[in-house]
Amino acid sequence: METYDIVIIGSGHNALVTAAYLTRAGRSVLVLEKNDRPGGLVRTDELTLPGFKHDVYSAAHPLFLTGPAYADLGDALTKRGLHYLNTDLPTGVSLEDGQTAVFPRSIEALITEAERLAPGDGATLIRLLESLNPYVNDVFSLFNLDLTSPSAQEILTRLLHDEKHPGYSSFAASLFDTARTVLSPFQSSVLRAMLAPWTMHMGRTPDEAGSGIWVKLIVLALMGGGMPIPEGGSEMLARALTQLVIDQGGVIRTQAHVNRILVEHGQASCVRTTSGEEFRARQAVVASMNPDQLYLSLLADTDVDESLRTQAKQFRYGRGCVQIHLALSEPPRWPDERFSSVGQPHLTDGLDGCTLAIAQGMAGLLPVKPTFTVDCPTNLDPSRAPEGKSIMRVQVLEVPTHPRGDAADLIDVGDGTWTHDLTERFAERVIDIVGRHIPNIPGAIIGHAVITPDTLAQFSPNQGPGDPYGGAHDLAQSYLFRPLPSQPGHNSPIPNLFLLGAATWPGHGINGGSGYIVAQQLLNASPEEIR
Repeated sequence: METYDIVIIGSGHNALVTAAYLTRAGRSVLVLEKNDRPGGLVRTDELTLPGFKHDVYSAAHPLFLTGPAYADLGDALTKRGLHYLNTDLPTGVSLEDGQTAVFPRSIEALITEAERLAPGDGATLIRLLESLNPYVNDVFSLFNLDLTSPSAQEILTRLLHDEKHPGYSSFAASLFDTARTVLSPFQSSVLRAMLAPWTMHMGRTPDEAGSGIWVKLIVLALMGGGMPIPEGGSEMLARALTQLVIDQGGVIRTQAHVNRILVEHGQASCVRTTSGEEFRARQAVVASMNPDQLYLSLLADTDVDESLRTQAKQFRYGRGCVQIHLALSEPPRWPDERFSSVGQPHLTDGLDGCTLAIAQGMAGLLPVKPTFTVDCPTNLDPSRAPEGKSIMRVQVLEVPTHPRGDAADLIDVGDGTWTHDLTERFAERVIDIVGRHIPNIPGAIIGHAVITPDTLAQFSPNQGPGDPYGGAHDLAQSYLFRPLPSQPGHNSPIPNLFLLGAATWPGHGINGGSGYIVAQQLLNASPEEIR
């Protein structure tokens, strides 16, 4: 039986970040991945036509680029082929009536754009950002800490309480605001329509309690990080991390599906694959998975507190995502020429239209007119398509994983399975909306491929029935309630078994946060503390 200091189950980017830190420190590390190559949802393939390189699942990496993992590992990753391309216009919005707006990274330019949309909105924007100023450093420091740690608890106490007055701070109250409330002081409906839909990318919705704080954080994140994409495709991050781990002595095995974690004398001693292989861990096992997978499957033979299993059974998944990948004969021709430099703009008919579509999705219905982003990586990286050609990704969030009907009553959803017919008909609806914003669509389309909730579910058990964010992110399943209320943070009840990934703080997205946190826990703890 092969033995390593650390055995890591799964090879999403967070798992690879942890492996990179541990191997750099001289630990022997084995990473086991059930799919054909490392990276999880960081994957690039020629989905449509030869030479057209599409990011199958995730695309831009603004949170990773501004996080501590990239600050520590960036030079080593650059030497292994990771090069980021960025834009000064990370997002924007196009409305069906022809109105548009862009979001510049420069605060001066952003204020100018807000004033163009509605005089006075620039000052309103400044006030919105200033309301977070007293708390911003503490807030962003939490993204690099396990929320159960003493240092995080100290910060949380400082954030939630006002030393000068009894009771709770204004920041504490803001945690329950909705995005609609936060944006209501703006006069421009276009500006509200540009900012509010980004809450969907955080696993929230604009009218949901707790979404308001994310509007402010998103504005700061977009200004700080932009909308960077790796040259050559999103998977270049996974490839560079993989090579770094290997160069530092780590071992990565693909098509190795772990189905059991074996616990002996109160410790996770080894892991077993479906093929019967066993790999022993001297110090720790790290599982890149959701709590339902861990406690109900991999630890099925282990004596775990029954209340923990009950909570694992109650772990909820959110709604699904449909991504339409397009091969184009030419670049998109936006009426607003600025959009040729915008990273990921939303196409929408306004905040009310966005929330109506979300309500239809919540009711299990295919939305009539969803709000969604489009991105065209070839604007920054022509190497992603043959000369003169382009690619585009259309990302539709808040779609039911198993639709039980169509809000327009035009598409027969059958039993809710994403069949070829259902997929194509919904894709046609979405592409028709794209064409109302970009005149040469659909005429420029020469190939397409669609990723559905069923695709996600089949690719990774961490996506449940097709949730791209690895579990619902409403207040009842966020922050210190994640991954489970009785087991928050990244530790399991088994001392040397750790969790990372989207089900743990700081959640989904390409941020490297949980990978960084678990790496620091393992590197800074004594062997006795790990055990």
